[in-house]
Amino acid sequence: MSQSIINRRAYLRSSALGLGAAFIAPHIGISESRFRQSKLDSHGNFIYSPFYKEYIPKRWNSAEVLSAKLNANENPHGPSPKALEALTSNATKANRYAWRELYDLMDKIADYEGVQLENVLMGPGSSDILEKTAMLYFTNGGNVVSADPAYMSLVKVAQAMGAEWKGVPLKDDWSHDLDAMEAAIDEQTKLVYICNPNNPTGTITDASKLRDFCSRVSQRVTVFVDEAYLDFLDDSMAKSMVGLVAEGKDIIVARTFSKIHGMAGVRVGYALTNEKNIEMFKSITRGGMGISYPSVHAAIASMDDTDFLDKSRTLNTASRDYTYKTLMDLGHKPVPSHTSFMIFPIEMNGKTFLEKMYDLQVAVRSFEFMNKTWCRVSMGTMDEMELFTSTLSKVLV
Repeated sequence: MSQSIINRRAYLRSSALGLGAAFIAPHIGISESRFRQSKLDSHGNFIYSPFYKEYIPKRWNSAEVLSAKLNANENPHGPSPKALEALTSNATKANRYAWRELYDLMDKIADYEGVQLENVLMGPGSSDILEKTAMLYFTNGGNVVSADPAYMSLVKVAQAMGAEWKGVPLKDDWSHDLDAMEAAIDEQTKLVYICNPNNPTGTITDASKLRDFCSRVSQRVTVFVDEAYLDFLDDSMAKSMVGLVAEGKDIIVARTFSKIHGMAGVRVGYALTNEKNIEMFKSITRGGMGISYPSVHAAIASMDDTDFLDKSRTLNTASRDYTYKTLMDLGHKPVPSHTSFMIFPIEMNGKTFLEKMYDLQVAVRSFEFMNKTWCRVSMGTMDEMELFTSTLSKVLV
């Protein structure tokens, strides 16, 4: 047996050993977990920064059927009927690459977003684009500036590539501290990352202030704006930064079909940016190569099903309003959300809380930041949210 084969098998074995950690935190992808830089405290919880920690339940890999899976910000109402029809009717062609059809989808996205075809980059979910961005920008180190807490996919891969994370705490009103983020930029900064609305907090930064920040800062460094949850807003396009892409600014805007489209398992996402950045991405990826033939057709159909998208937004708002009001009635203080999830502080150890919720077959997430322990609950169906609030009342007594 050749030495190269032995080395490859050793590599694969070492990679496999790292897969378990990927399933502990759903927002840390398998491709990322091998290089994961997160530290663990003495209780096995992730420490992202001195300011930000995630509690991990002992039963994270349980195969049991949950009554309410509310820990991954998945849309319980999708995919749309039209997307499902397109998915199943094109399944027999899954042996084919979807290059021509992919350009049809890209044309549709370009028209919807008000940009040129040359500004569209496809990927199997926006998380893939986040990770590849980190690989592309931080091959030779540098630093990335973002909020703290923030969605960690891009940040963790950047750290794995040798970058420094300069996390800037959110303001008291939960918005990005844009002034402090701008002040944190130095000669080693290669990217500013903004998730708006922000995950894990569900909060939003004023669009006009953010637009001014992006326009100005992008003259110094690339700004990546993750808009995965923006479609849950009634006036989402008015709050998007995509107009800056059309102006030729050094901006990357990421969107996904995983949230309001309800297609998290189908894996379709895209980014909008200038042609210079597109060419940089082409140096390491073919983007849409990772999207299957049925998935492309499902995405096209989903974009056309505006009735479903409106219904999905309406149902999410109803669940969110119910959850907020019920939490308030129970004496909790939830943070007003602009997304498909919500956070609120709890007076219990995060790991203990998760174990008790799991015991009652309800899965949520728990974090520590702002000197408090928080529950983050994804919006499910109304039945699931009623189960969540009744379960919560039993756990937090």
